[in-house]
Amino acid sequence: MSSLIANVKKSYEHTIYASYIGYITQAIVNNFAPLLFLTFVQDYGLSLEQITLITTINFAVQLTVDLVATKTLDKVGYRRAVIFAHACAAIGLMGMAVLPMTLGNPYAGLLISVVFYAIGGGIIEVAISPMVEACPTEKKEAAMSLLHSFYCWGQVGVVLVSTIFFGVAGISNWKILAFIWALVPLLNCFYFALVPIYSIVSEGERVPLRNLLKRKYFWLLMVVMFCAGASEMSMSQWASAFAEKGLQVSKTVGDLAGPCAFAALMGTARAIYGKYSDRIPLKKMMIGSAILCILCYLVTALAPSPIIGLIGCAVCGFSVGIFWPGTYSVAAWNLPGAGTAMYALMALAGDLGCSGGPTLVGMVADACSGDLKKGILMATIFPVVILMGILLLKEKAKGAT
Repeated sequence: MSSLIANVKKSYEHTIYASYIGYITQAIVNNFAPLLFLTFVQDYGLSLEQITLITTINFAVQLTVDLVATKTLDKVGYRRAVIFAHACAAIGLMGMAVLPMTLGNPYAGLLISVVFYAIGGGIIEVAISPMVEACPTEKKEAAMSLLHSFYCWGQVGVVLVSTIFFGVAGISNWKILAFIWALVPLLNCFYFALVPIYSIVSEGERVPLRNLLKRKYFWLLMVVMFCAGASEMSMSQWASAFAEKGLQVSKTVGDLAGPCAFAALMGTARAIYGKYSDRIPLKKMMIGSAILCILCYLVTALAPSPIIGLIGCAVCGFSVGIFWPGTYSVAAWNLPGAGTAMYALMALAGDLGCSGGPTLVGMVADACSGDLKKGILMATIFPVVILMGILLLKEKAKGAT
């Protein structure tokens, strides 16, 4: 046992493994509660407006954490931050099962739990990517892509395992599953307490935040990151509803055919690039993915057949896979010394896109008498902007060399 612990403390590979589990944790906190929304309505008598606020608060807290992290994360230290994040995630997940009835106000109990696990999810998103970037790996873009694929596998796992659990044990026993999912971040606290943490940027090399904000290249990356989040969630968030409405299937089948297939293909794209990054130039991969994403949006919105539209929706998951980790890697190459502030602000831009994209789809669909296809068609603007942005980034990178 002592030799195993000694190996964990010395090997950067264990830092990466713990980071993988961190992204699985983020997938749990973002995707488990939505599976229970109907149960919350039935068990606690909540309104749809109250249910919607749960998601809003989750992402609002994560956005706030993104902002706060730009100033505090370096001072607190990455190890303390990620351990605290996983503890918050575990408390939030267990709190979902305990606080609603303990406090006597179910809705207040749920919201307190959401705040806890949202704090954890927000810190994980900001802290783990630069931690992996700092590890002494030879192919950093591959490591980043593979890291982000674990969010996708976590999302697929949450949907599949939860669906199986509810089918076997009954959805009335969801509180047991909440405690089971809480074990993931709880155990990862101890893992992160042992693994080596490498310096993100030395003090002498750090670029001040005000200097970073003056660079046009950084703001172009922020636009690409915003559209990356919007391209991903505009399709993913509505995938289940699209499948249910178009194919006339149950919610369970809709979840599996829609967001689950989307996440699986998104993870596949990230894993493939992680394996073959030495053969595929990152920017060419991103340009090809942007073109494929535009085509997927058009097929999903314009295809006369619901099945073809759903295929377009699923393949869109593959097309958006490289956007988020790829933009991080491009930023790390071209903005050395930016450190925590850059990752935190880019996470903020991505999260704003994750919120704004689905909102645009919903607003357009609502204005068009509930026609979801028109909302998705409008969202094609996001991958179009990504394509333009990447082409501009490519030109700037050439001019800099």
